[in-house]
Amino acid sequence: MTLLHDGELSAAFDHAARRYDLLTAVNPGYRADLRRSARRLRLPGGGRGLRLLDLGCGTGTSTAALLATAPHAEIVAVDASAGMLERAAAKPWPPGVSFVHAPAEELAGAGGGFDAVFAAYLFRNVTDPDAVLAAVRTALEPGGRLAVHEYTLSGSAAHRAVWTAVCRGIVLPAGRLAGDGGLYRHLWRSVLAFDTVPEFTARLRRAGFRQLRALPLPGWQTGITHTVVAAAPDARQETP
Repeated sequence: MTLLHDGELSAAFDHAARRYDLLTAVNPGYRADLRRSARRLRLPGGGRGLRLLDLGCGTGTSTAALLATAPHAEIVAVDASAGMLERAAAKPWPPGVSFVHAPAEELAGAGGGFDAVFAAYLFRNVTDPDAVLAAVRTALEPGGRLAVHEYTLSGSAAHRAVWTAVCRGIVLPAGRLAGDGGLYRHLWRSVLAFDTVPEFTARLRRAGFRQLRALPLPGWQTGITHTVVAAAPDARQETP
């Protein structure tokens, strides 16, 4: 199963950026599900006084979901694709939202001290998910929260079949029509190749995250897309 990686994948997203919002708009519930996952961070006070990281922000749809949940927070949005980031930054944003061009593994430009990290449709697209989790843990304040919104299959053969049927019937034809067939073949295959939700939860636990919860999303994506919520250990948890 051939997948795109690193610069090759970023270039594919650069090429697709102009039409990406149009294609995601045909996915029922796409934006509402992102807002649901962002709310699952349970950020207090509309995010007032909090510093948040939107990791893998794409064209800014996930940033908008995070902003809707935490309108008073400072939000730093990061993506490896210059084309996607350009589309995101061109949208109207309040002064507390900023954008950084960087791979998910290299967060130095985003700074640290984040109270929460939101990562939507990111982890199955990185070459080394464990390295990204290590970078996220370093960027988070002790006890800081992480919400991962991702196509993580349940492990059921039925859910795997539904995903493939949707891709063959809708996603792949739309991608070919847009001139981005290679990227959308990658997106289909990357879900099949990535962790199931129990495997991803175990990966987070190995990375040192605590208070893990895997929550399904509604509609046709039940068993296909999940929010996985976790917390970085606080100082007391790290003490031997």
